[in-house]
Amino acid sequence: MDMNLTVTDQIPVSSRETVLPSESASATKSNNLITDSPSIVADQFLQQGYEQYQAGQLEAALKIFQQAFLLYRDFQDDHGQGKALSSLGLTHYSLRDYARAVRYSQQGLEFLQALHDRRSLVKIFANLGNAYRHLKEEAKAIEYQKQSLAIAQELGDRRGEMAALNNLGLAHKAVGNHEAAIDCEEKSLSLAREFQDTAIEEQILKNLGNACYALGDYTRAINYYQQRLVLTQKMNDRRATEQILRNLGNACYVLGNYDDSVAYSKQWLNAARELQDLRGEEQALASIGVAYEALGNYAGAIEHYEQRLALACAIHDDRIMEQVLNHLRLAYHAMGNQTKAADCAKQRQAILEASAT
Repeated sequence: MDMNLTVTDQIPVSSRETVLPSESASATKSNNLITDSPSIVADQFLQQGYEQYQAGQLEAALKIFQQAFLLYRDFQDDHGQGKALSSLGLTHYSLRDYARAVRYSQQGLEFLQALHDRRSLVKIFANLGNAYRHLKEEAKAIEYQKQSLAIAQELGDRRGEMAALNNLGLAHKAVGNHEAAIDCEEKSLSLAREFQDTAIEEQILKNLGNACYALGDYTRAINYYQQRLVLTQKMNDRRATEQILRNLGNACYVLGNYDDSVAYSKQWLNAARELQDLRGEEQALASIGVAYEALGNYAGAIEHYEQRLALACAIHDDRIMEQVLNHLRLAYHAMGNQTKAADCAKQRQAILEASAT
């Protein structure tokens, strides 16, 4: 997840980047005063925008941040303009409008650099880096994350450092530099554990597992996935738990640990059924069947392929039906049941002919 964000608490973010808190207006100016001063009104707008952002009311937050910016601009408050523009950039990023996120963040950056507001620069560089990564401009993403990291380290901002390392790891992974990605993520993980920040630790473990998997280091990927599994189960995050069990089943299969693959895939199957995730259920059944075939347990493979076939029929997915029938044909053939194998071949051919017309 990317790291940038809030006033007091972190708001929900994606599963990969780390988003750090922005300073609220109330951190520097009291909003308890009742006054018509444009400065105080702008601060109040900025604070209201932060609250709406935290509540996930992103479109409403955009309008309030825009109002705050216009007021700050009217009375030439450069610091206020920088913060409002930075907040607009962050909100557009959360809305996945990465081009506008860059545009507003760049404008805010000009003000904050001129004012030497280094703490705010840590956050705005991070947001720019994350946005450029999504725009596939990885070189810029890496450069901005490095700047965020350097300033965070100079300031002794350990949370900013943790965020920058995680985000820099994602940028390195985007260009295929998995070793550099893993190095950054492992340093970020150490900091997350220092802060006892379980949510961030879980996100970084996901990034580490995925980076190791992409590198082909499946043993290390499994280790990180297992650590993440412990956390998601404690957090009762059933959707993430299902995803991890899938990854573990796949990684074990690639390593030839077919018994472990079956065990994790069966847990994945149960999780998918609890969530009524039909696609997840179908994929888990496929994973179990393939692992059983690799073990030479054709009866076990057939049992799960038959369940997968029934599910494919229920959701009217001809592509999966054809695929499963082929697996069943091969499994029955391996068992010596040529009658069943021929029946599966006939059903599969009928589907292929029907889809060709």
